[in-house]
Amino acid sequence: MTAPARTVSQGRAFLGVLGRDLAVTGKEFGSFISQVLVQPFFLLFVFGVVLGQLGYVTPGYAQLLLPGLLALNAFFVAVQATALPLVIDFSYTKEIEDRLLAPLSTRLVAVEKIVFGAMRGLFGSLVMIPVGYLVLDRVDWDLAGLPFAALLLVLGSLAGGAAGLVIGTLVSPRRINVVFAVVITPLLFTGSTQFPFLQLENLRWFQVVCAFNPITYVSEGLRGALTPSVPHLPGWVCLLALVASCAIFGYVGLRGFVRRALD
Repeated sequence: MTAPARTVSQGRAFLGVLGRDLAVTGKEFGSFISQVLVQPFFLLFVFGVVLGQLGYVTPGYAQLLLPGLLALNAFFVAVQATALPLVIDFSYTKEIEDRLLAPLSTRLVAVEKIVFGAMRGLFGSLVMIPVGYLVLDRVDWDLAGLPFAALLLVLGSLAGGAAGLVIGTLVSPRRINVVFAVVITPLLFTGSTQFPFLQLENLRWFQVVCAFNPITYVSEGLRGALTPSVPHLPGWVCLLALVASCAIFGYVGLRGFVRRALD
């Protein structure tokens, strides 16, 4: 078989496996939507509506919060969609063995997992936009920043998918609940989703902690693109940080996946 033919074959196999995963998601669409909407909806409602009407937050706080929740969903939905099925596949169902028998290299099987998780994360983020318009009294975005915001969401979703690959291949099923409690919960509250990163000057140690969270750069980049009046990090800093996150998580995750697949 010539190299171009082999490339075409692997490309078709990749799309076939990805299409199968998307078809399964379509059959479970109701549970998927409830999974990605419930927590962000209540965060948006309580912080953006309830606390605003009670006077505990300023009227413009919802404008700051919504981009952060888009970033949160993009990353976390991708992490969950990648990590949890991998833990189950490697440890219980052994379904991953069927994937490895497909005409795909082992690394491409891992890449498909990242891409599939990222697609779910991106969708989970986008569905929050109409929810935000329905729940909040006023959403005032700079529409000129939409293309850059879309790029940030794609990178944030890919970073989440790659992080999920790391967790799914390095963590044993007995410890997955502990890892999600110990790792995911701190990520939830250090991603600058509820506050601007630059205004943490009086909490320098906490600002440093937030700087190591990839979600921070999705949140800050989205604020810069959609609500530029809110203090935010420069867009190029956010892009570089997210590309670096994708590269680091992807490298570690691919190595872990290949090792688990060969065991």
